[in-house]
Amino acid sequence: MLVLALDTATSAVTAGLLRLPAAGFPEVLAERVTVDARAHGELLMPSVCSVLATAGVSMRDLDAVVCGVGPGPFTGLRVGMVTAAALGDALGLPVFPVCSLDAIAYRAGTGGPLLVITDARRREVYWARYDESGARIDGPHVDRPLDVPLAGVSRVAGVPDVLGLPVVPPQYPDPAGLVAVVATTLRARATPGPFHPLYLRRPDAWEPGPRKRVTPV
Repeated sequence: MLVLALDTATSAVTAGLLRLPAAGFPEVLAERVTVDARAHGELLMPSVCSVLATAGVSMRDLDAVVCGVGPGPFTGLRVGMVTAAALGDALGLPVFPVCSLDAIAYRAGTGGPLLVITDARRREVYWARYDESGARIDGPHVDRPLDVPLAGVSRVAGVPDVLGLPVVPPQYPDPAGLVAVVATTLRARATPGPFHPLYLRRPDAWEPGPRKRVTPV
């Protein structure tokens, strides 16, 4: 099974082509991860074309698309999700959502309680907690760093050195982690879950209210 993996929920623009075997870890055939918080729209599709060309594969050879659904800032996150949805619709492919923090946690591995955090901007972070087995037990949420609960956490992945805890890689979601999170679902050819973004914040834009009267009633 050939899977295209995308994520634009963080400052990294991530695209990768993977072969998912019947058992075992996904095999990365090509990947491109570029850190640029202001160029998701400009970089994503060229990155997709690059990884397909590197692997000698066309879009028609794909079997599924996996996409990180955040949490992430509005503009960047939308780029990846709209691209994934458009490719799925045009090619008739299932599109599988993955919490981007789960992909980071998977690659961070098991062993001790883990906190995954990513930059939410505005002096806030997105975060989620994972137990020793790697299962998410809290989150995702958005808070100020000082409001993130640290009790029982022994390590952190994602944004480096924000909370003073031991930092483990990775800093960003990568294609292998994205696909590994939903590998069982992919192999079963199951129906993907709802493809909804994890914004967590209310939008800055508001619908304007009624105009004020400027003449006496």
